[in-house]
Amino acid sequence: MVKIAIVEDNKTTREGLATIVGLSPDYKCVCVCETAEEALLQIPKHQPDVILMDIQLPNMSGVECVALIKERLPAAQVIMVTVYEDPDRIFRALSAGASGYLLKRATPEQVLNAIRDVQSGGVPMSAEIARKVIAHFQTQATAAADVEKLSPREREVLDLVVHGFSNKEIAERLSVSVEAIRWHLKHIYHKLHVHSRTEAALKFRPRA
Repeated sequence: MVKIAIVEDNKTTREGLATIVGLSPDYKCVCVCETAEEALLQIPKHQPDVILMDIQLPNMSGVECVALIKERLPAAQVIMVTVYEDPDRIFRALSAGASGYLLKRATPEQVLNAIRDVQSGGVPMSAEIARKVIAHFQTQATAAADVEKLSPREREVLDLVVHGFSNKEIAERLSVSVEAIRWHLKHIYHKLHVHSRTEAALKFRPRA
């Protein structure tokens, strides 16, 4: 029996997905959550095999949630559920550990096929998203070379950025001033050819 979890804030969509999952005798819905915060509490208790995760959730987004879920349940397959084919947002979710995506207008058959696909090692996604994934891997070598330019202290700062700490929290952990952290980040951005902490974190993460 394949255990399925659903994370969706819209009641109609949430109940619809649960009903579709119930159409297959091979699947069992073990957990239904309305928010990412609830999912982080409940999903580890139920150990689902596949998670249907809404991208646009209140407060913490589905993209943020999938990264945290994958840290706790690395074997779980996460399918992002979205209203539109938003390549950038979907790609960020895939980069965070999602296994594919599903449109909310998908038919019951398409939902069940997507679950079967990830269970058999497939990655349900459009050709446009697939091209972005390929481009990402093609640029990883360049990103790795840029990361090599960072000093040990800059790597330490960036590692804390990746783990979600603010400048103030990083300064406290490293026993330096907030201004010093800003100075380090300025040099990190320059060396990595990026313009924000999010871009820097994404470029550094494969090496972290």
